[in-house]
Amino acid sequence: MASQTLRAKQAPLKDSYRNNPSSALVTLSSSGTLDSSSIICKLSTGKAVKDAQSKIAGLHQNAGGDDPTISGELCSGDMLLEALVACAGVTLKAVATAMDIPIHSGTVHAEGDLDFRGTMGVDRDAPVGFTAIRLGFELQLEKGAEVPDEKVEKLGKLTERYCVVLQTIANKPKLSVSLRGSAETEDGIDRG
Repeated sequence: MASQTLRAKQAPLKDSYRNNPSSALVTLSSSGTLDSSSIICKLSTGKAVKDAQSKIAGLHQNAGGDDPTISGELCSGDMLLEALVACAGVTLKAVATAMDIPIHSGTVHAEGDLDFRGTMGVDRDAPVGFTAIRLGFELQLEKGAEVPDEKVEKLGKLTERYCVVLQTIANKPKLSVSLRGSAETEDGIDRG
């Protein structure tokens, strides 16, 4: 039953993407805030995250995921951008603290472009995953603080260098995937 429900949900989306490829192009975003009190980045979560009961990952709405009976509550793409924002924000705050750059407040923002034709298998030539990610910072220094431009530029370079999530995305790690499964037969014997 779940497979029929999912196919019925995705069929009009796939048709739309075939007939109007630009309708498959989506930009996801995430943001967070920095303050002067500690080395943290507070994520500004969207409605889906606020409403989620268990933080269960599932399909994005553009993949048929707005029905919790067939999918989870949160899109993994949104969660990836949130991880990037959180890591970049914390890294920037740690580097700024070490460099004695007095940040009063700031925001971190990430956007990522997706083409759901690839994700949904509508077009084999369309990419699966983010095709572009943009990360930006807006900082407000403590009142009266004077920080040379070279020091601010170094803050940016060191943040980029030491942000684990950013470097993981930028430098494609070696990855292995395995899939294991079993099924129980009528006589109670597991089959691998």
